[in-house]
Amino acid sequence: MFSGSIVAIVTPFRNGKIDEKKFRELIEFQIKNGSSGIVPCGTTGESATLSFEEHERLIEVTVEQVNKRVAVIAGTGSNSTEEAIMLTRHAAKAGATASLQVSPYYNRPTQKGLYEHFKAVAGSVDIPIMLYNIASRTGVNIEPETIARLARDCKNITAIKEASGNLEQMSRVKLLCGEKFDLLSGDDALTLPVLSIGGTGIVSVVANIVPKDVAEMVAEFHKGNLRRAQEIHYRLLPLTKAIFIETNPIPVKTAMGILGMCEPDLRLPLSTMLPENVEKLKNALQEYGLGRK
Repeated sequence: MFSGSIVAIVTPFRNGKIDEKKFRELIEFQIKNGSSGIVPCGTTGESATLSFEEHERLIEVTVEQVNKRVAVIAGTGSNSTEEAIMLTRHAAKAGATASLQVSPYYNRPTQKGLYEHFKAVAGSVDIPIMLYNIASRTGVNIEPETIARLARDCKNITAIKEASGNLEQMSRVKLLCGEKFDLLSGDDALTLPVLSIGGTGIVSVVANIVPKDVAEMVAEFHKGNLRRAQEIHYRLLPLTKAIFIETNPIPVKTAMGILGMCEPDLRLPLSTMLPENVEKLKNALQEYGLGRK
């Protein structure tokens, strides 16, 4: 069900408020340039600093603007199971295609706790659930055996965004969960390697600025044009490295500000980039051939 380049879209702010007009423009830019899905309210969308009202409104705006042209995979995870259920039920009611569920952060649940958390969320709605494994942010890894158990016991847990950076672990996920369970890269630099072990696509950060290229790389791989996919992968690599030179989404929002795509405003505790890193980012954008829009 989940394939291609799915963008983890930024949340544009202006004067401390969500810029809905700009957000709608960014969605149109993604659809026009081949993205197969939009993830609002993910890590890149600064979900941790959105109020519940803002969170729900962004999902509603995304569903409305997309108008069923591509998938809307709403970020509705939380470290509180009750909050995750509340947000996921709202996303389902709003018309989201699916939900992206990050593993609970800070409280460091056991594998048993992770299983019970995700099972409770999945049981609260009928829409598909994509798990999101990113231990570097959450402090806990979802083990492949736990993922397989969830896939077996919860019919609507059908995919995972894997950002562990561990290809051996991802291979075990595919081995244990089977072909019907979708594996998506959660790391732009690993998209092509993940595709090679049976992945179906990427939930991408760099696609915020170069959606057409990321979508083409995935499409070319699936067509069997490995050489072309490799060419795009290696062209993207320096830009991808620059986009993660500081904590995501600081660099990608800064890049979008440089390119005139949206204001580069962030919410604390995320702060502006160090000047020397801004120069590195500007150089990477220039070398990629990106000028001010």
